Amino acid sequence: MMFIAGPLKLALATIHHALFDVRNKFTIGCVFEPIDLLNDALQEYFDIKNPRIGVAALNPHAGDDGQFGDEEKRIIQPAIELAREQGINCEGPYPADSMFVKAAKGEFDGVVAMYHDQGMIPVKLLASETAVNVTIGLPIIRTSPAHGTAFDIAGDNIANPSV
Repeated sequence: MMFIAGPLKLALATIHHALFDVRNKFTIGCVFEPIDLLNDALQEYFDIKNPRIGVAALNPHAGDDGQFGDEEKRIIQPAIELAREQGINCEGPYPADSMFVKAAKGEFDGVVAMYHDQGMIPVKLLASETAVNVTIGLPIIRTSPAHGTAFDIAGDNIANPSV
């Protein structure tokens, strides 16, 4: 999943998992893949030759040297190194509370969040009614409103077609 919300272009490392279950899904591969896919999407869809990608930390203060978890050193940093070996310009892991501010100001061309709400909170704050979900990594372009397709109200004549 990639979301475009005003100046923010964001991909998710894990999607639609209970926060408690993220720890069981959290691997180097699940962090590397959205970095790689986001890099390709930024080049292909936005014509950014060498995108600068910021990668969020999982834990507060990016783990604070292991005081709040070791996932930054054990999983996220190796994924970033793997991406750099592939020629991807990415940096991190950064504490999410400061990284998204930098991203919204244009310091990154795209960012990777570690879990759903970590990424969706800034997306919805910046562009709740206009953000777009682009499914990256497919051979076709697939988009939908970031707030969802509203199948629950389909046919009820109550959807707002302007958002």
